[in-house]
Amino acid sequence: METLDNTEWDVLVVGTGLQQSLLALALSRSDKKILHVDENDYYGGAEAAFSLQEAEDWENRVKEGPPNAAFSDITITRPDNSPDSPAPRLSVSRAYNLSLSPQLVYARSSLLGHLVSSRVYRQLEFLAVGSWWVYSPEAPSENSAVSEATLPRGRLVKVPNGREDVFQDHQLDFKAKRALMKFLRFIAEYEEQTEIWQDYREQPFSEFLTEQFKVPANLQGPLMALALSTARPDQTTTAYALPRIARHLRSIGVFGPGFGAVIPKWGGLSEISQVSCRACAVGGGVYVLGKGVSPPTDGAVEATDSGVKLRLKDGEEITAKWIIGGSSATASTYCRSITIVSSSLQHLFPPMAEEAPAPASAVVVFPSGSLMLDLKAEELPPVHVFVHSSDTGECPAGQCVLYALTSLEGEPGFTLLQQAVDSLLSAVDATPALQVLWSAKYQQRPSSGDDIFPSGPENILCFPPPSMDLAFDDSVLDQVKDVWQKITGGNDGEFLVFQDRETYDDDE
Repeated sequence: METLDNTEWDVLVVGTGLQQSLLALALSRSDKKILHVDENDYYGGAEAAFSLQEAEDWENRVKEGPPNAAFSDITITRPDNSPDSPAPRLSVSRAYNLSLSPQLVYARSSLLGHLVSSRVYRQLEFLAVGSWWVYSPEAPSENSAVSEATLPRGRLVKVPNGREDVFQDHQLDFKAKRALMKFLRFIAEYEEQTEIWQDYREQPFSEFLTEQFKVPANLQGPLMALALSTARPDQTTTAYALPRIARHLRSIGVFGPGFGAVIPKWGGLSEISQVSCRACAVGGGVYVLGKGVSPPTDGAVEATDSGVKLRLKDGEEITAKWIIGGSSATASTYCRSITIVSSSLQHLFPPMAEEAPAPASAVVVFPSGSLMLDLKAEELPPVHVFVHSSDTGECPAGQCVLYALTSLEGEPGFTLLQQAVDSLLSAVDATPALQVLWSAKYQQRPSSGDDIFPSGPENILCFPPPSMDLAFDDSVLDQVKDVWQKITGGNDGEFLVFQDRETYDDDE
């Protein structure tokens, strides 16, 4: 299509983030005339994945962008090795697919079922998330002077994956095993045992573990790790932690022994966005990247008999019956970092079980109190690090990618992330000694797109910003389904349930 000027559409979708892309997939078999645009020249929105060159181009755009954008304060560091240096080097730019917002997907997530029922699963590949580790700092001697620059070397403790692991853990004494087993029996059916936890519902989960199950403080870290809470223990309530730990344990074994979560290959959720957009294009949708929508003049839209008239940033005018956009949150800024290292870190990817697939991701949690800033360890939130192997397609063989996140904002947050990465690398025995080949740090706030549309008109719908959860949140699908029902009137079959096309092409 040479021009969009003066064209009319049933649905205009603005942005190719995960929510908009899943909506496009849901509408791909409808009889709607769909235009899907994105101001960026790449798919995925906040979930995008980049090569090294694309990441550096993105850095420049972020620095030139508005201060209230989803991403800010980005710095990319690339060691300046001379051509004659024997030090490990980066591969070519396209050998990397770095995810801006990596998430794991639990086996019982409804997302996986919808990807199967919509028939796009054939174009996706998922890999197992393997071991979970908790960092434990070694206690300094009484005479040592501890500072942030001279932290004692710690160790990584593997998180038990269920009752069998607890039984086989020779480092646990009988009393500790008994407490953990009692909790594991409870969590299996905690919904039917409200009398045990209702009084602790809004109390810290750590208090619940101590008072109801006598779980020692040193064993609460692994259980907190399974909750994937980015808040401090005193801010993580029992009502928040219980369903998340249950989700983790109930997902183990669904797709195979020893693991309960997966990640999409080739850059995480951005791959799902691209596959979803491709399905809509096959169904007749029109996609245009690098095409933005201008905010309505004076915040008011022009309504016509054919729908709402909008102006694109290149001056073209279009009309659409439905307009779907995004929105951003003004609070809850998180610090992230991406680090490429010159080692496969095989120690973090032990076999999970007999006949289990090889893990491609590991989770390392630095609990509150394990790291220090100004020696106020207990006041700091945890740091979570996703370690991705080269099997993910995100880096070449012999390297791996560390994705770190903390809810601490600003420079203190960046310092905490760096300390976590340094501590992880020092705790892992790697031969030859590993090196950091490339790194990026940036701040992110929840966003599903720019706030450019006014609230009020019934035919203008904006997705709320998704949470910064480390695991995919199924409420995203509820939001997509709600918009889909409004557009279709609920008369377009089941949500994301399609039959195979008559002629299926794997390259569609």
